[in-house]
Amino acid sequence: MAVIGLDLGGTKLSGAIFDQNGTILFKNSSPLNRKAGSEVGELIINLLDGLLSVSTEKGIEINSIGVCIPGIYWAKTGSVWAPNIKGWENYPLLEELTSHLAGKNISVCIDSDRACYVLGEVWQGSAKECKDVIFMAVGTGIGAGILINGEVLRGANDIAGAIGWLALERPYKEKFIQCGCYEYYASGDGLARSAEEIINLSKGYAGELKSLSSITSYDVFKGYKNNDEVAVKVISQGIELWGMAAANLVSLFNPEKIVFGGGVFGPASELVEEIYKEARKWAQPISITKVKFEKSQLGSDAGLIGAGYLALKKIIS
Repeated sequence: MAVIGLDLGGTKLSGAIFDQNGTILFKNSSPLNRKAGSEVGELIINLLDGLLSVSTEKGIEINSIGVCIPGIYWAKTGSVWAPNIKGWENYPLLEELTSHLAGKNISVCIDSDRACYVLGEVWQGSAKECKDVIFMAVGTGIGAGILINGEVLRGANDIAGAIGWLALERPYKEKFIQCGCYEYYASGDGLARSAEEIINLSKGYAGELKSLSSITSYDVFKGYKNNDEVAVKVISQGIELWGMAAANLVSLFNPEKIVFGGGVFGPASELVEEIYKEARKWAQPISITKVKFEKSQLGSDAGLIGAGYLALKKIIS
């Protein structure tokens, strides 16, 4: 028994063949190269066909395919909203894949990247054997994959986990409209934005961020290591907000673990202990002593591995 996992990101598509134990038997990827609409659908089918050809050559029977998408999967219609892919406002991905695979007796399942992240960590990463766990994905944006009693929490409209909109400051500001309060300040883009706002309001700052034409989260973390005053202020605020958000999730869901991943928790991985200390101030006092905060073990492969596990769950459930 084997499955295929596909991970569609903003810049590339990855795919792999997994055995039932999670071992990757073959892996491949293709750049998106700014493709849009049906071109991305064709890219998925081409990569999938390549993996199926490899499986045939090696005598591997594929039973199921899982797909991780960077947005929302509408389970009732089988369509996808992916904001960073033009023409994917309501893309009929399930219909396209099932039609292409007609007659092959291979099931297809699709889910959001945040759902796949948490499934990947449960299967092969930091959350093995956990049934109640949350993956906090902090990258360009912020989202959470929430697993309750072994099942992904989807919500009435498949939007559960959009924690970028957590309200962590008052009063409300109009600038939160596009991405939410939490994401505005504490995402990768938010860290850079916060640094620029502080610099614009400060007088006499002449640190290393001042000379940059545009600031990235990478620049902020570099400045933090060099004790730049603006970078220290931004990361300190980030620790506070990551801790507050995690505390809210702990109080709501009483998870066994919160796993921190995404592009920011590369460089921010070393801050997990400080984030936990911040969360202890805010969270339900018993729940916070029972939960573990850990960084992702899977890094950028979390979505791909989660897609494989999504496919496996389809045929063993």
